[in-house]
This record gives sequence, structure tokens and C-alpha cells, in this order.
Amino acid sequence: MEKHIIYFSRHAKRRMKLYNLSEDDVSSVMNCLSPNLYFEEGKHEIVSKTKLSPQGYPIKVVFSCESDTITVITAYPLKKGLK
Repeated sequence: MEKHIIYFSRHAKRRMKLYNLSEDDVSSVMNCLSPNLYFEEGKHEIVSKTKLSPQGYPIKVVFSCESDTITVITAYPLKKGLK
């Protein structure tokens, strides 16, 4: 398994700044689901069950995976909670 490089889109950086989320917060959410950061190619969504935003809500991360890069599209607190 290869190590992926994580990029944050401009939109993701703006959402993260708006909700006081750091790149480490978002990376840790992704690491909780897959510790080796191995994902199939395509678009994915993750909702954290343990890592919470400063507002106290779970963090939702939407990202796209291609060969050896992961591009975070957006990240924000999921105010409606877990479904």
C-alpha cells in the first residue's frame, strides 16, 4: 500500500477556517477510518464518530481520491448529527 499525499482545495480551506477546523483535525478523521490512508479511487464521504468539532458536532469530510493523491473537497461540522 502506498502513502497518499493530501491536498486541501480552496473551498475546503475556507470551510475549515470558518468552523475553526485544522488540517490535523481533518487528517485525523480520515486516519480513524483507514489508518494507512488507503482508499479506492473516486469520491468519498466520512463522518467522524469520535473526533468532534469545536462546536461539539461530528466532522464530515468529503474528498476525492486519485492514484496517489487525496484532495479534500470540503470539511464541516455535521449539525444534524449522525444518521
